[in-house]
Amino acid sequence: MTYPERATRRLRLPADDRSPAAARAAVRAVLTEAGLTELLDETLLLTTELATNGVVHAGTDISLAVAADPIGVRVTVTDYRSGGIEPADMAMPEVTAQGGRGLLLVDRFASSWGTTHDQTGKSIWFRIDRDPDAAPPVPRPADSDPAEHTAADLDGLASLLTVATSLQTRLPVDQLVTELLARLHDATGAAGGTIEYDSGDGTGAAVLAKFGDPSPVVVECDLPLTSPACGRLTLSGTPDPSWKPLAELVAERIALAVQIDRMRTEEQRRSGWLTYLAEAGELLAHSLDEHLTVALIPQLIVPQLGRWATVHLVGDTGVLRLSAITHTAEDELEVQRARLDAATVALQTSLASDGWTGMELPVPRGLDGIAVPLSARGATIGVLTVGRPDGRQHSSEERAVVADLAKRSALALDNARIHAERQAVAHELQAALMPGSLPDVSGVSFAAEYLPAEAFGTEVGGDFYDATELPEGKLWVAIGDVCGKGAQAAAVTGVVRDVLRVMARDGRPLPRALELLNATLLEQPGDLRYATLASALLERRPGGGLGAMLCLSGHEKPLLLKASGETEWVGTEGTAVGLFPHVKVNPAQVRLDIGDALVFFTDGVTERRDAAVMFGHDRIVRAVRDVAGKPARAIATALLEAVQQFSPDAPRDDIAILVVRCEPG
Repeated sequence: MTYPERATRRLRLPADDRSPAAARAAVRAVLTEAGLTELLDETLLLTTELATNGVVHAGTDISLAVAADPIGVRVTVTDYRSGGIEPADMAMPEVTAQGGRGLLLVDRFASSWGTTHDQTGKSIWFRIDRDPDAAPPVPRPADSDPAEHTAADLDGLASLLTVATSLQTRLPVDQLVTELLARLHDATGAAGGTIEYDSGDGTGAAVLAKFGDPSPVVVECDLPLTSPACGRLTLSGTPDPSWKPLAELVAERIALAVQIDRMRTEEQRRSGWLTYLAEAGELLAHSLDEHLTVALIPQLIVPQLGRWATVHLVGDTGVLRLSAITHTAEDELEVQRARLDAATVALQTSLASDGWTGMELPVPRGLDGIAVPLSARGATIGVLTVGRPDGRQHSSEERAVVADLAKRSALALDNARIHAERQAVAHELQAALMPGSLPDVSGVSFAAEYLPAEAFGTEVGGDFYDATELPEGKLWVAIGDVCGKGAQAAAVTGVVRDVLRVMARDGRPLPRALELLNATLLEQPGDLRYATLASALLERRPGGGLGAMLCLSGHEKPLLLKASGETEWVGTEGTAVGLFPHVKVNPAQVRLDIGDALVFFTDGVTERRDAAVMFGHDRIVRAVRDVAGKPARAIATALLEAVQQFSPDAPRDDIAILVVRCEPG
């Protein structure tokens, strides 16, 4: 098959609004003659942009050169603005720039492009090649039948009003509307035209595209848009009967493009709000501190949903109090506080009314926004107020987002309060299970450390220690680990500590006291009510020092730390209490000289983990050896610090340490 010879056009166009249309006509003629109509959409678009830039921004005549060959088409637009070349002329313009966007489109659609400059002006050229896999062009014979000419003209008319699907997906809506209006200009030859659009959001109508002198209006068509959006297309000039149906067809095409873009934008916005709510909810869920949560809420809102936001919480007396405030302008915070003080009474009144779901903020002036109650689990705990965004009121979609965020915030605040109450109860109960103070007696010093597991911050731990003074100058000490956590462990801990104290003060031998404790635990209802214990009865030896009767009931051996630095694990294992009907008790005698210390601990020390490695017994020896001979407080502190520094992770088990040191006197 023989391809047509190269088709060319060269023309010089004046600096007026009709020149882009003339340039488009020349390009269309060349592409039709060369049989390259599949390149029409992109070539017309780029030609319009470059011709408009030359006429409007350069303000000079322009020259157009179009050359088509069997492979593609090359278009060159030259303006005659004189002067030197500025560095900015070579830079790619921003996407949002009002002028020079033609280069962005050229770079996107052209197969290749470039610029040339001289003292008289500059030229921009681009080339678009046809798809090599497409069918070869079929030129129209010069002597074809008139009926075929008519069909071809109808095809050409259709192409004026149809933008290729590929172009629709690659062009912003404003440029797509401009291209459609330019095609209507080509078909009608009108002197001017405009596309006006009002989205219905209160911002008013805007001109999406225009050409020439838009007045006086001789043809007007409404854009068939879904309410509340509206718009119109107008044409000016000497009307022709064909203008109206063509204008209506273009109006439908423009309305379709605008509607699709609006739906796409709304879908992106909805998706963005859903992501925003999900991320905000996750942040709120991770905060279990009431003060941090209430401070976080307005930070999540500003500036996405308003210029300022506040949280008022209901106090113990039922009166609202300002708990958190955030403003985009920090210098306006105090002024905003004063305005909110004046509105608190109105908020309090609304909060007291039945069924209140929200309202516009009351006077004083400058307090524009909305207020939403913070309600969780059937109770209203406060009010969230959000100031309006700059220059407009909240949209219905933004109000829905604020209401959703208020529900999430209220639930997070209520959870934080419940967590704080549980934590306070746990701390009080834990404190009640520990001795208020350790004995202060001559010849013996005590020190203790207790670190609850952070994984169970609202639960009572199972570890405990105790020490008390007995008649005849004797002392009783114990440390233990009760099975489980929470209320059940607290109940068992209370039983263990109280039974041992009573038995010790009653003068019962320690082995007998442990047997009675074992029987008592077995009588308790429920399973797994057992404990491991290390207990000792201390008494002063003639000539100085201490003697200790040590009983281990399934517990770790304590470490005897000599004043000289020597260490020894002391005691003989026995049976944990609360497991078997008969408990095995193996008393062992331990001697403490002046400066010696007995170091008791629970398995939270030895089983402290750093990845797969446990703290173990050897590290206990290394931790306390350097403080041998020092006060009991120094020994307990050194061991706790070593355990804490062993791993960066929070403790997953309670840690209890009790040190008994033999002192002079």
